[in-house]
Amino acid sequence: MDPKPLEALREHFLRFAEQDGRDDALYLALARIVADDDALRALLLEAIPMERKPVLLFACLHERLLAGADHPLAAYYASLGGTQAPDAALAGCLRDFVHQQREPLVALLRTRRTQTNEVGRSAVLWAALQHLAGLSARNELALLDFGCSAGLNLGVDEFGFDDGEGGYGVRDAALRLPIQWRGRRPSMLAEPARWRLAARVGADLDPIDPGHPGQARWLQACLWPGDGTRRERLQQALAAAAQRRDPLLRGEDGLARLADHALPPGALPVLFNSWVLAYFDAAAWQHHRERALALVTDRGWAWISAEARSRSPLANPPAVPDGESAGSASLWSLHWRDAEGQVREQALAWSHPHGRWAAWLA
Repeated sequence: MDPKPLEALREHFLRFAEQDGRDDALYLALARIVADDDALRALLLEAIPMERKPVLLFACLHERLLAGADHPLAAYYASLGGTQAPDAALAGCLRDFVHQQREPLVALLRTRRTQTNEVGRSAVLWAALQHLAGLSARNELALLDFGCSAGLNLGVDEFGFDDGEGGYGVRDAALRLPIQWRGRRPSMLAEPARWRLAARVGADLDPIDPGHPGQARWLQACLWPGDGTRRERLQQALAAAAQRRDPLLRGEDGLARLADHALPPGALPVLFNSWVLAYFDAAAWQHHRERALALVTDRGWAWISAEARSRSPLANPPAVPDGESAGSASLWSLHWRDAEGQVREQALAWSHPHGRWAAWLA
């Protein structure tokens, strides 16, 4: 076996332990164990190259436990009622579980993609749509979620958001999402919604049916096991999405599917993506950027992107905030065509990848 891919994966797991996995003690410990174990890292080579990330391996392990695999490893997972803190026995327990579950784990790694579909991002998306409605003087929007997974963020207009300063969104919403604004709070949040969704459509390589228990379990598996708050709001968001039954389009070319979908006359199409483009290689990302900008230029769409800085469509993306990871902080941007027909771009905000905090830039 070529040692180079394994060494590259070792660096990925070490970086995850040092930066991205700091919020979950179990995943931090698992990342360190896998980083030092060639056989465990080699499992991830079963995935397609752009999916060979620690979070996919961890999601596959989590899915097997959520599916009912009976093993002592479950004692470390709070999502399964476990209370065992990471200890010296964890490494051996992990290796035994992988040996026991190798065949179904390999099947998952070969066929699944990371599909977190974090609904907490709607707290920033609502602000971005409010800002766009003000810039464009258009209040009828069609939200088009590229890489939608189960389409949870398509319900952005149904949620309420608690920011400690009066909140915004739907005041009596069944699902209320917390967010902390760093620095100044966007002033337009104090106003009623300037916009309404005339249509909402998602596209994905493999859309998830929010009402299907087995498919919904994969989204649960993609969550980190120690975060009970996210588990609870995922269940609420899945229930809301299952009731809405938004169109979720399947296809290898999701952008083309969205561009061809019939929309209400007069509605401003708003292309939205969040933590999807990180899975594109450089050539595919550049091609996607050109096509998305063509929709803005030629068809008057708006484009809201929430990705890592390395996948920002901005010509000159701002620096990552001090103390935040370049691999996980989300940079929100907007591209739109103004009244004179000129394409404009703007950095909107930095945020936590799950929407826990945001710093408004626009």
